[in-house]
Amino acid sequence: MNMQTKPPLTAAEQKLFDNFDAIRDDLPGGGAVASMRERLLSDLRTSGLPTRRVESWHYTDLRSLLRSVPPSEAAGAALSVDPLVEGSTVLAIENGGARGGDAPAGVTIGGFRDTLSDDAVVKLVKDQGSDDAVGKINGAFAADGLTLTVADGTMLAKPLEIQVVQNGGQAHTRFPVKIGKDARATLIERHLATGGAEALASSVTDLSVGDGAELTWIVLQQRGRADTHLGQINVRLGADAKLSLYVVNAGGHLVRQEIRAVVEGEGADLQLRGINLLGGDSHTDVTMVLGHNVPDTTSTEIVRNVVFDKARGVFQGQIRVAPTAQKTDARMACNTLLLSDDGDFSTKPELEIFADDVQCGHGATVADIDANHLFYLMARGVPESRARAMLVNAFVAEIVEELDDEALIEGLEGVIAKWLEAHA
Repeated sequence: MNMQTKPPLTAAEQKLFDNFDAIRDDLPGGGAVASMRERLLSDLRTSGLPTRRVESWHYTDLRSLLRSVPPSEAAGAALSVDPLVEGSTVLAIENGGARGGDAPAGVTIGGFRDTLSDDAVVKLVKDQGSDDAVGKINGAFAADGLTLTVADGTMLAKPLEIQVVQNGGQAHTRFPVKIGKDARATLIERHLATGGAEALASSVTDLSVGDGAELTWIVLQQRGRADTHLGQINVRLGADAKLSLYVVNAGGHLVRQEIRAVVEGEGADLQLRGINLLGGDSHTDVTMVLGHNVPDTTSTEIVRNVVFDKARGVFQGQIRVAPTAQKTDARMACNTLLLSDDGDFSTKPELEIFADDVQCGHGATVADIDANHLFYLMARGVPESRARAMLVNAFVAEIVEELDDEALIEGLEGVIAKWLEAHA
């Protein structure tokens, strides 16, 4: 008889489960919420953290890569910083606890901790399948966050910035967000580290974009060099809704950012732009699953990656077109500058098309800096190091410059320039 035994827990897995056992009685929520937490942790105890044998985690063996888990307590205070765009409303989460902020007209803000007192939240905080380790960890540990509703027809003149600031330890946050019909808004979800203590963070955003709404949502991850960041954004788009989703990774040691999007309304459009700045011995994984479920919808995904040192990166992009989703137009591209012989970037594009009247395509490139472009600049007196930096910056800045807001472009270009100065 063939007997299969479960491998022993790694030190990190054991620490994670021990931490839950130590704090379970202090986590907020009623009886149904407590039962949900127990179920999610039980699933993780049974299966363990995902390995490369799980297809969606093939390039990010979390069980092997997660070497240590810090204690639950923060190493010190974590205070919010100046916003990316001057004049933005800052909604702060400091060491996992919501400090909130003043809401502009048309916006309602609440604490996710308060939502956990209602057992109906169980319908929201649930895993999305056997491979949803991020959802399971966050659902089990999430203690706070923000609920945010932008009313129908609201026009926000300035961005809202959700700042998740952490100084070591663990923080697990949740953000249910509803953008009303015909609303216009820009929201920045910014993850920051203060101090040098190791941190483990999970963050899940559940985003619903109403009919006719236009939203720019930016995920800006600037964790510390020793930090683990597990992020997930779940998106549902209504009819004629337009979402520009930017994901910028400029920090962290072990990063998994998931995008799970469903296009549910005809005429909807999703534009995903990703920038991954990878250095040191970091590992960053951006995984997207996009479902076109109705006719006459569009999406474009462009991801740019810069790899230095011994860094490793992953982009997995899957587009699913349902049988009823005729006249879907979906395109995906992943372009990588590999600037080190020791670096690595893996790309896995997938199309699952069950409709026959569609336009879908994908492409991927990996290259070094173009020698002709480098020669052109050096021939005009630009030193080689400066010329290389200019070409790398132009490679990623092209994505940022698609934004309509000059102040937002300037803020993101500042983040990119600072990172490149430190690594290039």
